[in-house]
Amino acid sequence: MANLDTWVSAARLRTLPLSISGILVGSAIAVAQDEFNFVIFALALATTLGLQILSNFANDYGDFVKGTDNEERVGPQRALQSGMMTREEMFWGMIVTGIITFLFAVTLIYLAFGTRSLFYGLVFLALGIGAIAAAVKYTVGDSAYGYRGLGDVFVFVFFGLVAVYGSYFLYAMEWDWRVFLPAATIGFLSAGVLNLNNMRDRAADAKAGKNTLVVKIGDAHAKHYHYFLLLAAFACMILYSAFSFTGIDDLLYLIAFVPLLLHLKRIMENKNPILLDPELKKLALGTFLLAVLFGVGQIL
Repeated sequence: MANLDTWVSAARLRTLPLSISGILVGSAIAVAQDEFNFVIFALALATTLGLQILSNFANDYGDFVKGTDNEERVGPQRALQSGMMTREEMFWGMIVTGIITFLFAVTLIYLAFGTRSLFYGLVFLALGIGAIAAAVKYTVGDSAYGYRGLGDVFVFVFFGLVAVYGSYFLYAMEWDWRVFLPAATIGFLSAGVLNLNNMRDRAADAKAGKNTLVVKIGDAHAKHYHYFLLLAAFACMILYSAFSFTGIDDLLYLIAFVPLLLHLKRIMENKNPILLDPELKKLALGTFLLAVLFGVGQIL
């Protein structure tokens, strides 16, 4: 039986800061508009963390079953690949994590909307079910969308638009088109992390039949795509500041552009896929830093 350390390793804690970046940004905007609620914030974080851990378990399971996790994989070994956990244990880990995450999501939706808006409650319930399904179907099943080059789209939508705009709407219950700009920023940067992962694993993925976007477009175009993702993220955040500027504190997040631009320079110069692995952590933490600094700027 897998021990606690194995489960913690399978949860891949290094991915968690990126997953909550969208919640931090959406919540910070709510704070600036005097709409913040700590209970909603805590439940939104719990739901998002549950979705990320579920996704990590599902990726471990799906890639192992399909034979993608083999000796040619560049990244760190996963739980099933290393033999530290059985397929049955991981399967039940996915089930339990999915149920707990769903309960968090239902509680969050009820506390946010209650009986005030059945329509919005049903919309967010559908989004929650869709997010759980997306977390699993990235690599699991015959129609896994990660094997068809669609992972970037789902990451942009759920890590960016749903995480930022969805969390903001849970507090404010009103539409503000400007919030789509920081939502797109987090979405682009999150897609950048996935793109790096797929650039690192391109050769092994191609042999295993995992047709990620990088496998489809090749290394050179994947680099150009990466430049676009980061530059588009910068542009969207700057545009948001232009439309909602209230003081110099709003621009505190610009500090995070420094490590992100240095990361972009390293990607431009990179010729060895193995060296992309540490860049995954740097981009994820750079995104988290941007979210934190943006939040501080909104609160000050």
